[in-house]
Amino acid sequence: MKNIISGDEDSFYNYISEGCRICQMGAKMVLFVTGVCGRNCYYCPLSEERKEDTVYANETIVYSDKDITNEVLQMNALGTGITGGEPLYKPERTIYYISLLKSEFGESHHIHLYTSIAVDKDTLTRLKNAGLDEIRFHPPQEIWDTLDRSQFPDSFKNAMNIGLDAGIEIPAIENAEYIAEFIQNTDGFLNLNELEFTDTNSNELKKQSYSLRNDTSNAASNSRELAKNLAENYQNTSIHFCSSSYKDAVQFKRRLIRTAEKTARPFDDITEDGTVVYGLIENTKLENTINMLKEFEVPEDMYEINNTDIEIAWWILEDTADKLKNTGCNTTIIERYPLKNGLIVETIPV
Repeated sequence: MKNIISGDEDSFYNYISEGCRICQMGAKMVLFVTGVCGRNCYYCPLSEERKEDTVYANETIVYSDKDITNEVLQMNALGTGITGGEPLYKPERTIYYISLLKSEFGESHHIHLYTSIAVDKDTLTRLKNAGLDEIRFHPPQEIWDTLDRSQFPDSFKNAMNIGLDAGIEIPAIENAEYIAEFIQNTDGFLNLNELEFTDTNSNELKKQSYSLRNDTSNAASNSRELAKNLAENYQNTSIHFCSSSYKDAVQFKRRLIRTAEKTARPFDDITEDGTVVYGLIENTKLENTINMLKEFEVPEDMYEINNTDIEIAWWILEDTADKLKNTGCNTTIIERYPLKNGLIVETIPV
């Protein structure tokens, strides 16, 4: 019998895989290999723009190997989660990227992969040889009650026999007990994700009679309760429940903080949420404005010239804003995600 441990933001577990442990630290890069997928799961949260055959490293579109390695470096990632779409619709691409990551960052760079395919032994062996550490199967819901008569048990067993950590990852929805029962008889693990409403799946979820848990969450009602019941009824099963709020409030925030700590400029102020705050001077005659900053004795590492604008420490901007505005400049404090072309969270005129 395994004790259930309560985590942050309504998450809970009695076992955490190595891939999840690193995710909890915010230290996993997400490598989205392709948006192509042969399944049509009604709960799929994938946005329309991601349903193309495009590669993303976190939020960055990948045009070259360097885009991937740079993303690892800028967030100081300890591992990578490979997802899609269906990554194994592009097996050669997926295997290539696994090899690339291991060659660049070493064997300790942990890599896990999601797939909805019952992978054959030869492909599993190639993935393992390339450097894959952990595989998470996602059988289609329509076969959960007959899983033992599908190809997934053989694929699961083969994965474990060749040394991969193996589990099943599904949303916490009806019939998940069949998966819990299957996992209970293996040395694998079960990851349950709280069902979420998104722009692309909300109509289908409503057709399935799901509703929002409350007015402040995207989580579906009763999904967490179902996961809790499974954990209580299958106490010998290795289970990890990841709540909707945990992914946003904890996991994503920690990734932002890691990225900010690695990439922030000397004048960027990192917030407790992992965003960066700085000042912006616009509509400026650069030479005149730079001379003013020198007159104010602003250290050169406290500002950066960006085309015709200047980015600067927000506290310095506050002290000098009135004089700068007298020369026709616009002065604003910016808060944004510490990512390439990161989302601007707030702008405050000064």
